[in-house]
Amino acid sequence: MEQPRATDEWARAEGGPWPLGATWVESERAYNFALFSRHATSVTLLLYSERDPARPVHRHALDPLLNKSGLIWHCRVPEGDLGGATLYGYRIDGPHDPAGGHRFDAGKVLLDPFAPSVYFPPGYSRSSASKPGPTDGTAPLGRLSRGLKPFDADTAPRPRHTHDCIVYELHVKGFTARASSGVSPEKRGTFAGITEKIPYLQDLGITVVELLPVHQFDPQEGSYWGYMTLNFFSPHHAYASGDPHEEFRSMVKAFHDAGIEVWLDVVYNHTSESGDDGPTTSYRGIDNRCYYLVRRETGEYLNDTGCGNTMNCAHPIVRALILSSLQHWAVNLHVDGFRFDLASIFTRSLDGSVNTLDPPLVSEIGLLGYLRDVRLVAEAWDIGSYLLGRSFPGLMWRQWNGKFRDDVRSFVKGDPGKVGALMQRLYGSDDLFPEGPVEVYRPCQSVNFITAHDGFCLHDLVAYNEKHNEANGHDNTDGTNDNLSWNCGWEGDTGAPWEVRALRRRQIKNFFCLLMLANGTPMFCAGDEFMNTQQGNNNPYNQDNEITWLDWDLLERNREMFRFFKGMIAFRKAHPSIGRGRYWRDDVRWHGPTGAVDLSPESRSLGYFLRGSKLGDSDLYVMINGHWEDVVFTVQEGREGDWRRVVDTGLSSPDDIAEAGKGHPVSRLDVPVQARSILVLEQ
Repeated sequence: MEQPRATDEWARAEGGPWPLGATWVESERAYNFALFSRHATSVTLLLYSERDPARPVHRHALDPLLNKSGLIWHCRVPEGDLGGATLYGYRIDGPHDPAGGHRFDAGKVLLDPFAPSVYFPPGYSRSSASKPGPTDGTAPLGRLSRGLKPFDADTAPRPRHTHDCIVYELHVKGFTARASSGVSPEKRGTFAGITEKIPYLQDLGITVVELLPVHQFDPQEGSYWGYMTLNFFSPHHAYASGDPHEEFRSMVKAFHDAGIEVWLDVVYNHTSESGDDGPTTSYRGIDNRCYYLVRRETGEYLNDTGCGNTMNCAHPIVRALILSSLQHWAVNLHVDGFRFDLASIFTRSLDGSVNTLDPPLVSEIGLLGYLRDVRLVAEAWDIGSYLLGRSFPGLMWRQWNGKFRDDVRSFVKGDPGKVGALMQRLYGSDDLFPEGPVEVYRPCQSVNFITAHDGFCLHDLVAYNEKHNEANGHDNTDGTNDNLSWNCGWEGDTGAPWEVRALRRRQIKNFFCLLMLANGTPMFCAGDEFMNTQQGNNNPYNQDNEITWLDWDLLERNREMFRFFKGMIAFRKAHPSIGRGRYWRDDVRWHGPTGAVDLSPESRSLGYFLRGSKLGDSDLYVMINGHWEDVVFTVQEGREGDWRRVVDTGLSSPDDIAEAGKGHPVSRLDVPVQARSILVLEQ
């Protein structure tokens, strides 16, 4: 836990400007309240009891001559003056001039952006906050907190994984919401529910869980995924059966005890207040022009996030908010890493232009990652810019590699001219993360993935040519049309012939095999290991139902697929020469089926030899046939009798992958590789 801050005699009487938020001062038996607003003309602190969250038990009008330092309004309230209050909010006045970027509304009760947690009154109404007029009794409020209790995980070392880093993306609720998850009924869809599934994840071989957003989001906004954040400090209350902070910390400790890292998908690029017609619950009513990017000429929101607003990430208050939130989750809640949604927003200047040379927030987050020993992963794009590669400098930053996803999907689908691209992705994407001459990047900075929450899951990638998003309520216009998917000759599952279903299983194995064979950091989506389906919906952001809840009955029906995934994960872990700290360099030799690599548009086959013996590992020979016809490969390294077959996606279970040390001897160097399959040899 952080050490308490010292106080001074002025702060005892007037309050202090730091830290922002509501902070318990034990030595004074008082709360310090501090709120930034550059353009407010008046600020009133409101204190409430849960018995009546509509009428304050105490109002404290802040005098700018006494209760303001710089641009921060502040006051100190002794415990005896609270009147039994456990909740708080603000009423703030200032110019209401949307064309000038100002949207103050003195009728609104506002949530402190730095509140440690959120209380939703029984009458909470997003609709009310979206209309002019008062929101007393319908607005979210901050909870007063005296800080988290000491926790025995505070000093425990974090698990850390290098070549065996296997990232598993999951949704807290969807992972255990169904009864078939086997989780205790009262824990389904919660942090405690995930904790019960840790033995399953250990058996599969996962070493990192990446949780979709767990920051408190607006329960009435309709985003099941959680990407419409309301508060950046509190775990989402619906994901806990008790105190969200304590249940979250207990979950993290259980993962750490199991040797598994916990990463969070965090959304600092926009908030749940949305666009012009969105609610005024916090940032908009506190200082719209400081917290959000707006057009100087019209006051309109810049919407580079596609969610109505864009956080003003070059502004000092927004940077302070983000860094304070990250510090809280890393230090107090023991999170091991963060994946930043639409992280290219962090490069926006105060006028909204892109600054890739020295964006301050990118450097500041990088420094925090170093000081707090946490992983940083950027989704390096947004609606207005695609910055995958060198825009997030230094070894602290990894990036989701959308090029890996697209190139591997395209190759496995059978598109022409993709052999060279596949080579680049398997090697570690040094075209995106170059090895010099000025900066030296490493392959682990490429987070390789084929599926994630956004887009088709792996089963649907091989079962649908088109998206089927009708359930989302947008006439199937939402979600991308560019899926690089192939249904193997039949749209959907209903009535699919056995040969189509067999080909789909082979293609799924091909995808996962390539993911596990590639240099870099592999990530896949929960449920892919047992062919979970979302019925062709590639954008189920608002589907809090059986479309998105994992169907654990499929685990029993597809045990052989689970076995293959588990085997490939174990294979990668057993071969550190695959996921190296550096690129493969001269330890890899590329081959075609019978000679040199064929990079022509019609080529769909590739082989390579990866020397691991120099690193105390086995040598590997990989043959990849993306063609729809069988191809005979000539193994161009080693001698007859040297090699053992360890993986063949063209075979049925259990012959598709061998247990460790039980490969099948290969007697000849001319090896037939079935259509659309991958064969891996080891010596």
